Amino acid sequence: MNTQKRNLQKESEMCGNGKGGFGVNTYQVIDERNWERAMHCMVFRGSVEPAFCVTFEADITNFRRKVKAQNLSFTLAFVYVVCKCADEIEAFRYRFLDGKVVLFEHIDTAFTYLNQDTGLFKVVNVPLRGSIQEYVEMAGRIAREQKEYFTGPLGNDVFQCSPMPWVTYTHISHTNSGKKDNATPLFDWGKYYEKDGKIVMPVSVQAHHSFVDGIHIGQFVDRLQKYLESF
Repeated sequence: MNTQKRNLQKESEMCGNGKGGFGVNTYQVIDERNWERAMHCMVFRGSVEPAFCVTFEADITNFRRKVKAQNLSFTLAFVYVVCKCADEIEAFRYRFLDGKVVLFEHIDTAFTYLNQDTGLFKVVNVPLRGSIQEYVEMAGRIAREQKEYFTGPLGNDVFQCSPMPWVTYTHISHTNSGKKDNATPLFDWGKYYEKDGKIVMPVSVQAHHSFVDGIHIGQFVDRLQKYLESF
């Protein structure tokens, strides 16, 4: 879809944050009267459960080896890769904001990080910037220095990641706030294991059906696997 057909209205307004003072990304307000996806969006927006979740296996053999060789945190490196791949697919950057449909120019990251002393997690917000090495260094520093478990409501312009490295799974579900216009994609991954000579890991993505269809999930899976193999 080109921008002329969608008749996008460029905006640079600020939306609610909770991103630790890193600022908010610009977005475009969609003219739904001239938007090809308007009917699909309306149909799923009114669903009892408008989000759907898909779990798949990712081959992380090469990625795990390279990350270990570079002495990078596997978890933070995977946050970067997952969010970078999702950010490159337009469907994952749509959100509802003040009742309108908006398309963000760029999405940042939010992930859970375990406090080893208390066994409780905190939610850490980090801009999706730079190389994977630069991101891992920045994310690690921010996570270690953050004292609060929650710094405030998450902004609309983040991908939420929740690593769960203690268990391998084939299905996962999430808490539901009841807010049907919450369109923030959720990414989870579990404990990796050996299978047929490869190291594989369950990865899950939950997305709002008003914006994301199965074809977009497929695009994400393909993009992610290619990154993992070429890293």
